[in-house]
Amino acid sequence: MKALRNSAVLFALLSFSCAWAQTDAQKILDRFKSMEGTWTGTSPKGDAAEVTYKVMAGGTTVMADVKMGDEAMTSMYYIDNGRLLMTHFCPSNNQPRMKAAISPDGKSVTFDFVDATNLASPQTGHMHKVVYVFGDSDHYSEDWTWKHEDKDTHFRFEMQRKK
Repeated sequence: MKALRNSAVLFALLSFSCAWAQTDAQKILDRFKSMEGTWTGTSPKGDAAEVTYKVMAGGTTVMADVKMGDEAMTSMYYIDNGRLLMTHFCPSNNQPRMKAAISPDGKSVTFDFVDATNLASPQTGHMHKVVYVFGDSDHYSEDWTWKHEDKDTHFRFEMQRKK
């Protein structure tokens, strides 16, 4: 009886600790949460960008209001069934949804196109991919890929926290 009780206690402790273990998706979402505030950056061509991150919906979502040159857009980061997803609301009037692939060291995350709402065809211009590389708590880079008629255009920005 004592062995059975000890086994039950051990099982309960293991179950409890597994429930508290953070998934990689949650760790990266938490990293986006830690970026709350405004960030500014420039592209290699000197184009300006500004991103304001805000934690939303009781901490389950991070919203990024993005300004790249004259373009304004919004991205939402959230977890769905253990996957980190992003929906990007674009001025081109489509909404690509992308799934995260997280590097083993957690220092970068690549969001790849899954599908989109309001996209007339796969040839229609849309954001198709974005790569975030995290530096220290005040620096990161983002590299966006715009896809139009099978041609990719990159928009890369080196970002720093606005003081």
